[in-house]
Amino acid sequence: MQDRYAGDVGDYFKLSLLRDVGADRRLGIAWYVFPDEVHNSDGRHVSYIREPERWRHLDPELFDLLVAVISKRRAVGELHRSLPGGTLFASEPMPTGRMRGMDRCAARRAWFSRTLKSVEAADIVFADPDNGLTSDEGRRRLMPNFGKQIPISEVLALSAGRTAVVYHHNSRFKGGHESEVDYWLRAIGMPALAVRATAYSCRTFFVINPDAEIAERTRVFCDKWKDHKIRIHVSSTS
Repeated sequence: MQDRYAGDVGDYFKLSLLRDVGADRRLGIAWYVFPDEVHNSDGRHVSYIREPERWRHLDPELFDLLVAVISKRRAVGELHRSLPGGTLFASEPMPTGRMRGMDRCAARRAWFSRTLKSVEAADIVFADPDNGLTSDEGRRRLMPNFGKQIPISEVLALSAGRTAVVYHHNSRFKGGHESEVDYWLRAIGMPALAVRATAYSCRTFFVINPDAEIAERTRVFCDKWKDHKIRIHVSSTS
């Protein structure tokens, strides 16, 4: 997550999802904060706020808050007001900058340990890496852009004994996005739902280890948003 993304349509999707599925549950948010980048135009998907007649009815309170964020100050911390009181936030920036690969690995392990501690009392945890899921391949951990990804080992740690919702930005996966979602569902290896959100750009939210109530709330959310390109993924192998 980067400050320049705050308030874009992806935030409308994910925050509304969390507000719906997390009703009466304590939320924990692991932002996976990454420094703002200037080499691309990510975070530009904010035109939805100029179409309130199409978008506002889905979550009026959240819509109005995001309009204010976009108009005044786009920052991750400004989104905290959209979630229930008592929500736990892990907002420590990801360790970045020039460092040797092994030092980067050690810094990431320490960072994740602190992040996990910050949200340990949550019933539902949301993880928001810029790019989403990646493998636990050792060489990936040496790369500077590893800070924009979440490896399966961290997903499993966050979802142990509770539900985790994990953001994934769909990529140029061989076989297409449907195959990509199936691949990550298999890699996660736990009961999970995948929520596809394909307006503006293609995103998937993995709802991992849900109980029956959270699973039903997820389906109800997708039904409410179905006219805005949000749906439950149906596995091609099912």
